[in-house]
Amino acid sequence: MGGFLGSEDWKRYVPTVLYLVATFNYTSAVTHYSVPEELEEGSVVANLAGDLGLDVKTLIARKMRIEAITNRKYLDVNKETGELYIVERIDRESLCPAKTSCYIKIEAIIENPKRIFYIELEILDINDNAPHFRRDTIDLDISEATHAGERFSVSNAVDPDVGSNSVKTYHLSESEYFTIEIQTGRDGSKFADLILKKTLDREQQAVHKLILTAVDGGMPSRSGTASIIVHILDTNDNAPKFEFESYQFSVMENSPIGSLVVRLNATDLDEGSNSELIYSYSLYTSEKTQATFHLNHKTGEVTVKGMLNYEDFRIYDMEVIATDKGANSLSGQSTIKILVEDMNDNHPEISIKSFQSPVNENIELDTVIAVVSVSDKDSGDNGVVDLHIPDNMPFKLRESSDNYYELVVSEPLDREKVPEYDITFTVTDRGSPPLSDNETMTLELLDVNDNVPQFSQSFYTIRVMENNAPGALLSSLTAFDPDLHENQYLVYFILEKEIANTSMSMLFSINPENGNLYALKTFDYEIENDFLFHIEARDSGSPPLSSNVTVHIIIVDQNDNAPVIVSPWRAHGSVVEEKIPRSTDKGSLVAKVIALDTDSVHNSRITYQFLQVTDATLFSLDQYNGEIRTMRMFSYRDPRHQRLVVIAKDNGEPALSATVTIKLSTMETAVKAFSDMTEVPLEYDIFSDLNLYLVIGLGSVSFLLLITILVTIVLKCQKVKPSKAAAPCRNSVISERNSTIADSTLVSNDAYWYSLFLAETRKGKLVVRQPVPKGSRYIVSSLPRGTGLTDTSDSAASTLQV
Repeated sequence: MGGFLGSEDWKRYVPTVLYLVATFNYTSAVTHYSVPEELEEGSVVANLAGDLGLDVKTLIARKMRIEAITNRKYLDVNKETGELYIVERIDRESLCPAKTSCYIKIEAIIENPKRIFYIELEILDINDNAPHFRRDTIDLDISEATHAGERFSVSNAVDPDVGSNSVKTYHLSESEYFTIEIQTGRDGSKFADLILKKTLDREQQAVHKLILTAVDGGMPSRSGTASIIVHILDTNDNAPKFEFESYQFSVMENSPIGSLVVRLNATDLDEGSNSELIYSYSLYTSEKTQATFHLNHKTGEVTVKGMLNYEDFRIYDMEVIATDKGANSLSGQSTIKILVEDMNDNHPEISIKSFQSPVNENIELDTVIAVVSVSDKDSGDNGVVDLHIPDNMPFKLRESSDNYYELVVSEPLDREKVPEYDITFTVTDRGSPPLSDNETMTLELLDVNDNVPQFSQSFYTIRVMENNAPGALLSSLTAFDPDLHENQYLVYFILEKEIANTSMSMLFSINPENGNLYALKTFDYEIENDFLFHIEARDSGSPPLSSNVTVHIIIVDQNDNAPVIVSPWRAHGSVVEEKIPRSTDKGSLVAKVIALDTDSVHNSRITYQFLQVTDATLFSLDQYNGEIRTMRMFSYRDPRHQRLVVIAKDNGEPALSATVTIKLSTMETAVKAFSDMTEVPLEYDIFSDLNLYLVIGLGSVSFLLLITILVTIVLKCQKVKPSKAAAPCRNSVISERNSTIADSTLVSNDAYWYSLFLAETRKGKLVVRQPVPKGSRYIVSSLPRGTGLTDTSDSAASTLQV
């Protein structure tokens, strides 16, 4: 703690003190020591054995001990050194409270012989305690009417220390209104009085907070503080006051009883009863005003008490007094002027003078539909009115004269978009709040035939499967007309168009009422595959309006025609015989099967397969072009005659087919080889042996083949997709899938080509030039075997006709 001396300092200081004390005690028979309080445990007080003249070596044998008169043992003796030392810290304030001096009396006892020495230890005070107040906060109530110089007692501070270490002086925090004066008591204690320096004003500052500090005289000094809170007690020294000396308020006429006009609010800076106010009318307020308006004495509210009428009385004057409830009451007053305002209590009126309905939808712009007048009984802005109609309507208002308006057409009308309009006329005055009135009229529009019939599509494509039943419904071609009544009733017609001297009305029929389209006959894709014509829809208006639409009928092919094998040609039911040399090389063309199908491209795709073959290792058949080639050379073990049965099958569902039987005979003599021909000019001789055979063969073809030839001629412009052609070979042929044969001529309208060279076909060979433009027709004629090659530039000699 502060003020303590260190143990090393006391070791130097104590012997000198003890020497002086021992000299004194020798004469008094009491050994006296002095030590400061709060020494640490183990601190040596004095060499007791030396001071008492005892031999240190005999202390243990003589059982020297210390007996304290107090109830606690603060000291003890070291029997080996004879030193008196501190056993427990000594606090002077707890050992000797409220005493200026403090002593500890002890006895030193030894045996053999027994002797008792009296020792007195004085405990010296150090400044180890700070001053403190009994209360941390001191509350004072002082009236604001207290005069300056008035003295107020506050509790003093206490300090357990004594002498110069006790309270020496006081300090007060800086204050404009207060100071302190230090007083000394009879016992030497210090206390302070609080003195008022100037008059207080509660309304300016109701509470003053001060800090009182007590300081002791120790070195260094210690201090303690306490808060002084001074509450200023109010006195009725302020009169009530209104915010303004005069007020002006407005109130609407016909305001209901009890309506609040104004809430007066006077203020009093005092508190408690000194600030509680009572409101009242002064004698200068007329009885009429007091009968019309009620004043609440407690709240200051002015409310309507009687009926207000702007026409009877427009201005009310009153004087209101506010009085406080203090012992010596004070009061303030204010004058109030209340103005009665006119109320907008009359609704505007609207009158429809004329209204034209219904009207035609094609009515001209700026045509007057209605005449309307408006009025309002109020005056000023309350009597000024405005007329409106809803926005986004094809009409506008046009003022014709004072408070008269005309409703005119401002935009074209269309009954199909809006058949009628609900027109609401709204009249509003300019009062506050505004009043309004409205009236609704319905304008009906009459239909005009101004819309043509409309089909849902601009072009109809209808697919019809061939071999359909006569009278079958193909489609419903319905048009729509947004007009009404007779302007909406539609009649449907087929616009006449002839195809091959045949009228459309002979092929198709349409129901004039509902637009259902029917087929009148059975269609054959191989004869006719599409029709293009127009259908007209006409309304019944006056004049009538119409529109037409293009109809494209597409006949969809069915697989109703079987493939016809046109090469190698043979009589019905006969076997084709061909001869080839036994020395034929591997990969040589032996024969080529060509089949034609009059169906459409998909159904006319032909594939070829062997049904029977004498030796499967000797011949191969290309499934796409029908070429039969040798897979190896002939050997002496191979029979001279080979039987090949080839089936040609189309791609339809279900597939149709035709077969041909080829009997091959091998010869020992070599056959003259012909070079490959990609584009060979041929002599055109329709009287060759091969043509003769073809004519004879075609004469025996069934009636179905003759019909097929006619269909092929009609469909000469049909376009189909070409297939990949086989690479030319030594002996090659040009083939076409969609072909027929007529008058010893091969006719085709497809572009599926192959090179062709038939060896050993009786007495002639069949040759076709390279491809012609897609969609063109070509003719393949026969050529006698004995003719030679001709010039390709001679178009007259060509066997291909386009």
